[in-house]
Amino acid sequence: MTVDRPAAPPPLIELDAASVFRGGARPALDGVSLRLPQGRHTAILGPNGCGKSTFIQLITRQLYAAAHDDDRPPVRILGEHLWDVRAIRSRLGIVTGAMHDDLASLPELAVEDVVLGAFDARLAPLQDDEVSEERLAQARAALARADGAHLAGRLYATLSTGEARRVLLARALVHAPMALLLDEPAAGLDVVARDHLLRTLRRLAREGVTLVLVTHHAEELMPEIGHVVLLREGRVVADRPRADALVPELLSRTFGAPLRLVDGDPPTFELDGTTADA
Repeated sequence: MTVDRPAAPPPLIELDAASVFRGGARPALDGVSLRLPQGRHTAILGPNGCGKSTFIQLITRQLYAAAHDDDRPPVRILGEHLWDVRAIRSRLGIVTGAMHDDLASLPELAVEDVVLGAFDARLAPLQDDEVSEERLAQARAALARADGAHLAGRLYATLSTGEARRVLLARALVHAPMALLLDEPAAGLDVVARDHLLRTLRRLAREGVTLVLVTHHAEELMPEIGHVVLLREGRVVADRPRADALVPELLSRTFGAPLRLVDGDPPTFELDGTTADA
């Protein structure tokens, strides 16, 4: 008797020899192939200019990969190569500081409105929109899940950097996504705010939210991150389990200088005998 096994879930993100050109002589991503499965917490690590931002903009459809001659799709999200950004954000929450300046420029914008804007992929609801009690409850629940419930009722422009980052996290969580794509989530935070935010992200990971962390900061490499992709000049240097990727030879090749990881709480990079943030 043959027992039908359930089909394996599609990868969260899959790149098939994806190349992205941004006007320069060299592609920003150069034939990158990656398979990031659901449920595996992964860091994409590399120096400035390695292609990390391009990767994020590829997922958010701000950029597009060059088409293959045989028409096979270079990018798939959850098995789909044609997707609507609004639809995908209900399953893959995206946390990036890119919209912070736009939000902070609106002095009367309330914290709850920033979170509510995620429902319609806007900075905030339109002035004449009627917000349902259900959506308002979801927004407040997302703030609580991001450990930002105490920020309700505040104006976004008055928040500290750490507080604003929690609101952006809540905005990404409002649809209860299965995964989060995090763009240097602790960048610019002081040591206390960084610790609080990373503790929140670690809790979300334990709750079953898949984390895809895009960074060049060693201190953001939470213990839950079990797999690391190293990028340099738009190409993959390594795609391995954490312990096999974060070795001096591969880190030095990736960052172009003698480098090693010093495990600690938080971990740091060490360059030429001096602790440095690579």
